Amino acid sequence: MSVWDAVVGQEAAVGVLRAASLDPQAMTHAWLVTGPPGSGRSTAARAFAAALQCEQGGCGHCQACTTTIAGTHADVTVVATEKVTITIEEVRDLIGVAQRSPSQGRWRVIILEDADRMVERTSNVLLKAIEEPPPRTVWLLCAPSPQDVVVTIRSRCRGVALRIPPVADVAALLVARDGVDPQVADAAARAAQSHIGLARRLARDPAARERRDRTLQLAATIRGVGDAVLAAADLVEVATAEAKAATEHRDAAEKAALLHTLGADGGGTLPPSLRAQVRQLEEGQKRRATRAQRDVLDRSLLDLLSLYRDVLVVQLGADVELVNTAQRADVVELAAASSAEQTVRRMDAIGEARTRLAGNVAPLLAMEAMAVALRPQG
Repeated sequence: MSVWDAVVGQEAAVGVLRAASLDPQAMTHAWLVTGPPGSGRSTAARAFAAALQCEQGGCGHCQACTTTIAGTHADVTVVATEKVTITIEEVRDLIGVAQRSPSQGRWRVIILEDADRMVERTSNVLLKAIEEPPPRTVWLLCAPSPQDVVVTIRSRCRGVALRIPPVADVAALLVARDGVDPQVADAAARAAQSHIGLARRLARDPAARERRDRTLQLAATIRGVGDAVLAAADLVEVATAEAKAATEHRDAAEKAALLHTLGADGGGTLPPSLRAQVRQLEEGQKRRATRAQRDVLDRSLLDLLSLYRDVLVVQLGADVELVNTAQRADVVELAAASSAEQTVRRMDAIGEARTRLAGNVAPLLAMEAMAVALRPQG
């Protein structure tokens, strides 16, 4: 067992990172780990951080490895935003941490997940720290692709590209690590399109599988503009409810903790200085809820995209396996009722909806425009 066992289907990338952790000549002060969603960017970054702290390059058993993977190592800092963007204040705090010498480990490691969520001004603040870090400081940035990070940052980082892991490898991980039934694991890995985190959720949560099936059924229910509007509202409603369920309890706990810290948990009217702190917390929670809703909607759109991908596979007679094997009958029916050109146009409409969501278009408007484009064309 080693820390690299959790980095599934990434043999080439693991080889590069393992060699760097063992050979000072192969080491550099800044890395950019890129790969599609679900490829395991953060997992690879944490494994690399553990290997850097471990005397044996990531044995998986020593204190350095176990504390790094658990997120409790004193010299490994991980930032993973749950908001739409990483703020400039968060980056400035990281820069301050990066200037400190390691207190226990061999390196001071800063892992910045979602590095693509920095606006240009924030990236410029980070640039100087990456250009001239202290001798034992390592920056590990994660993003979907190099193009998602400003050129001044990526030009100063050594890149490591991850691929989409094979379905069989993801299914095997679910069986070995989570004890999932092999058939369920295979279906979940296919439905998640090898997204490891999503596959695990689908395999272990029947409600998640039910929500996904409900999303896929929308394609067969849209017959006209009226159906499209209702389907769009349904998508947004489900996404809002799921995002609220994921954040509501945490929001309440955070607010209660803040009020307790301020000595105001007994109720009553708060003075203006304390109200400002509560308002700041609520604004941050609102941004987190916005991102959660967008993430749920984007995942639903990817599910729909996978369905029309299967439709196109059937229409073209391609010799590849379907992603949605349980929906084979629906796929065949949709394929027979439309042409390949229409399917491509529908896939383009889904892609456009994802772009609009990323551009902060109102979710309901983006979903309605997409759903109307999915209706059968006379």
